[in-house]
Amino acid sequence: MKAMTGEERKQLIEEIIRMHTDGELTLGMAIRRLRLEVTGFDQETFAQMCGMSIRALYQLETDKGNPTLSTVDSILRKFGLRMGIMGAMRSNRILTSAVKDSSVSECAISRGAKPKGMARHRPASGKSFKAAKKSEADGGTAS
Repeated sequence: MKAMTGEERKQLIEEIIRMHTDGELTLGMAIRRLRLEVTGFDQETFAQMCGMSIRALYQLETDKGNPTLSTVDSILRKFGLRMGIMGAMRSNRILTSAVKDSSVSECAISRGAKPKGMARHRPASGKSFKAAKKSEADGGTAS
């Protein structure tokens, strides 16, 4: 790994923050990039430095774990970062749906949620999902 100047390191960290804020990187992906691109450490070395198991770090980086806020905060502080509160923002990216039978062809991607129009639709009539499906199968006559 090529040695980075302080300015290059700062720019890389800012790029990773921006990508995470824009919804292009999950928290786990951002932490993995920080570990690999800023420190160059392998998982074993970085996990030991953070006082956590390799498995816990792996799960965090693959967005499969459920780390405490304290754990995430302590990892971020190693890069001069800290957790905070920010307003929820819609991503500027647009997803063009390949499904044309739906009335939704484009929708904004929101971090932490299914894109609008992609969630299971509930019937507006107050029927349960199963009852609505049965009604459709019966030709719409069941109530």
